[in-house]
This record gives sequence, structure tokens and C-alpha cells, in this order.
Amino acid sequence: MHKVNTNDMAEEKWSSPKENFVGSSKSISEALGRQPLSTDLMQRHPFDVEILRIPPSKSAYPYHSHSAQWEFYHVISGTGIARHQDGTTPIVAGDAFVFKPGEPHQLINDSTTDLIIYVVADNPIGDSCHYPDSKKWLVRSPERHLLRSEPLDYYDGEE
Repeated sequence: MHKVNTNDMAEEKWSSPKENFVGSSKSISEALGRQPLSTDLMQRHPFDVEILRIPPSKSAYPYHSHSAQWEFYHVISGTGIARHQDGTTPIVAGDAFVFKPGEPHQLINDSTTDLIIYVVADNPIGDSCHYPDSKKWLVRSPERHLLRSEPLDYYDGEE
């Protein structure tokens, strides 16, 4: 058995160039040996688990949907807003929800404290993403490429 303690894990931090999108996470699955770019399911794992931290007044990612991936969220602490195709819904500690393939979503921390969320995704091979606000696609096959009619930067059209 391979075991990790999330209290001992360092957080991986990121931000967009203008810092409109900021977050950090503990990639539990990767700490347990998941190799995200592998097509071998024994190395890839059938699901991806992380602890996501979104700082006050920020969103970790642009509004997007997945072509094949399901994502489960459980709010551990803090409050925020889940943006979705029908509008927005307040989220608080204890809330659990799912976005299925094709459902656009974005999590926004509208509070003064960190929003911490447990995330489980089913990690399908060949998933792609659509970004409705910037009208672009992220395509994986197997490399990751963002495009409209030419390759783009991840945050192009978002800030």
C-alpha cells in the first residue's frame, strides 16, 4: 500500500499573468504515483484527486467545460460562488456538487478567507475543454494545445 499524508504535502501555486486567476493545490493522486500524461491506466489512475485552495476575491480557472470529464467537488472550508450554465449558486463548507461533461463551470471565492475544496475527477483519456468566454478550445491528443485557428496561450482572451 502506498500512503501519503496531505498535511505533509506542499501546495503547488499558480497565477495568470495579470493574477485574475490564482490558486494552489495538493495533487494527491500524483503524490500516490499517478502519471498524468501516461496512457497506461495502471500509471494514469482512473481518477484524479486534489485539494484546491482559492484565495479571497479570486478564481482558480477560467469558465470552462470538459468534453468527457466528470468533476466532483466538496467544499471543505470557506464560501464562494459556483458559476454554471444557469447562472451562479452560493457554495459553503459541506456543499458537494458535480459537473458532468459539457457543463461549463467556474469556482469563485467572493469572501475574505481561503476557499478550500476537495476535487475528484474521473480523468478520461482524450478530454478536451471549451472556454465560452474566450471562444477557444483546449485539445489533448495526447499533448495539450489551446486554439481557435492558431495555437494560443492558456489565458488568451481571459484577462
